[in-house]
Amino acid sequence: MTEQKSLSGKIALVTGASKGIGAATAKALGAAGAHVILTARDVRGLEEVEDAIHDAGSSSTIAPVDLTETDGVARLASAVAGRWDALDILVISAAYLPHLTPVTQIDQKQFNQALTINVLATQALLANFDPLLKRAEAGRVIGLTSSVGATPRAFWSAYGSSKAAFDNLLDSYAQEVEKVGNIRVAIVDPGATRTQMRAKAYPGEDPKTVKSPDEVAERLVELLGEDFETRHRERVG
Repeated sequence: MTEQKSLSGKIALVTGASKGIGAATAKALGAAGAHVILTARDVRGLEEVEDAIHDAGSSSTIAPVDLTETDGVARLASAVAGRWDALDILVISAAYLPHLTPVTQIDQKQFNQALTINVLATQALLANFDPLLKRAEAGRVIGLTSSVGATPRAFWSAYGSSKAAFDNLLDSYAQEVEKVGNIRVAIVDPGATRTQMRAKAYPGEDPKTVKSPDEVAERLVELLGEDFETRHRERVG
């Protein structure tokens, strides 16, 4: 008899799925039985993740999108709604890290990109996928945050302020849909993880000294299998 996978039959969408934690989470969701919609700008990266998912005997769909495009998320949601009746899982992993600088030297173009991807796109994702999440038997949203969103740190203000807004959006949404009953929202800080973003922020760090994205992905899939309370927050590791 074939072992029943924990997320069999679920439809999951992962942003930032072409690399890092997003890619690892997409693979882990596929291994748990979900059909994974992979979205990011990097088509080649998405294809590599899709190949890995299919090679493991799981299923996925590539949906490239640039979150900085004004109607990018709306078009994505329309395409998903045209194929599936509901969305069970939304994992918001995509993020942009500007250069680390003093507040007085923030690059306005980079700051704008951080606000667009980390904040505006998050609001667009929640707004456009809310109807599909509400149609799911148990809609789940997980947003990946950073400790600098809750605790300001020198030189991290551009990224930290965008993540503070990110957290606020997710928590507010969680409160707004709490009485709906079927949607629950979790905010997860992956902590120090071996990603390109981490290497950009800590160029002298030995990547072997921090955990792999697979460890974070494993915890996220475990969390999705739990009956967690909405507005749940945790740090991995």
